[in-house]
Amino acid sequence: MVKRRSLRRIGLLAVSVFAAAIWSVNAQAACTIKVGFISTFEGAFAVLGPESFRGAELAVTEFGGKAGGCDIELIKGSSDARPDVAIAAARKLVENDNVDILVGPLSGSEGLAMKEYAKTQPNKTFVNGISAAQDTTLREPADNFFRFSGDGAQWQAGLGNYAYDVKGFRRVVTLGEDYSYPYTQVFGFMHEFCGKGGKVVKKFWTPIGAKDYSSVIAAIPDDIDAVYVALCGADPVNFLTQYVEFGGDKPLIGGSCTVGPDVLQVKGRFEDAVVGTVFAGPVPEGSNLPSWVAFDEQYKAAYAADQRWPGANMFLKAHYVNMKAVLLALDEVNGDLSNGQAALKNALSNMAFDTPTGSVSLDENRQAILSNYVSEIVRLDGGGIGPKVLLSIADVTQTLGMDRAEFMKFGPVSRENPSCP
Repeated sequence: MVKRRSLRRIGLLAVSVFAAAIWSVNAQAACTIKVGFISTFEGAFAVLGPESFRGAELAVTEFGGKAGGCDIELIKGSSDARPDVAIAAARKLVENDNVDILVGPLSGSEGLAMKEYAKTQPNKTFVNGISAAQDTTLREPADNFFRFSGDGAQWQAGLGNYAYDVKGFRRVVTLGEDYSYPYTQVFGFMHEFCGKGGKVVKKFWTPIGAKDYSSVIAAIPDDIDAVYVALCGADPVNFLTQYVEFGGDKPLIGGSCTVGPDVLQVKGRFEDAVVGTVFAGPVPEGSNLPSWVAFDEQYKAAYAADQRWPGANMFLKAHYVNMKAVLLALDEVNGDLSNGQAALKNALSNMAFDTPTGSVSLDENRQAILSNYVSEIVRLDGGGIGPKVLLSIADVTQTLGMDRAEFMKFGPVSRENPSCP
């Protein structure tokens, strides 16, 4: 009897020690994954940075602040759209703050630079913000850079055809900031428009943050049908205000971020000039697509009206989707970042999931295949102006439906390429 009781006590003690050991291991397993975030919190595109961060923050909040069994810590880095500034911010986050994953940047030329920096950090994972230069992923991509948000040419899918077939435009001029993203947008528009037989008789390129567009407006030929505008940030308002003041009367075609909230809130003659503008982009603003409506409601519930834009938008959505991809992948691999984050990178490469604007997956260059939307600015029944979705295009690839080898023959986009004068 004494022996039996002693053995029982020993057994209970062993169970207690084992349970304590399990608790200790679990306590030690509590972990934090650091995610660096870079956007334009300064410079000409400063208005876009906070909104981009809200997109990433919204995704993290949706996951309860955790993924892969670990707490997610977001650490911000600031850029002003210049590549060297973005890379300096990335170096601080990766090499000093020791983030595990980096999400960003925003601007096209920043993205091209980030791709090259990613190649020097093969044991880290880089996921795009909303930078949309074509060659960030099309030519010489980095194995550890992933983009779930498309490029600027994909975001013009359907627009060139609509401008030619429905609007009846045949001769246009283009205007864009003088860097990689507008080059990519202009390419996307011209790919369809020129393919139909349209002509781009002149291209105008201006610096980011330009204040004076008078020389551009004065040089717009009389014998054109429309002006295609690929400007972002504060630049569209500056140009369009002067365009109206100087008597510009040609219809407008917009790039993906030309007709933003600032443009839509301006009244008077300016409003009249913007009505009828057709544009294209990766979000169906103003539509009743259920997933988009739900996302818009989620956004408005999360932020007070004075702390956000009027509604969900492409900057919010892109950063939400790219961050969500990170969180989904971390869950899939149970937070495993060993072996140079090999499991995480494999999960991202093979990921496909539903977004507020449709499903997204990646091609062999880790570049998004996604839906795009063509819209028009119309007068709203309740007053003011806003977008109306005209059509959607599903499964837009980076090669715009072409064989990759044939598409590559177009060569890198630039100020001069493509051309159809």
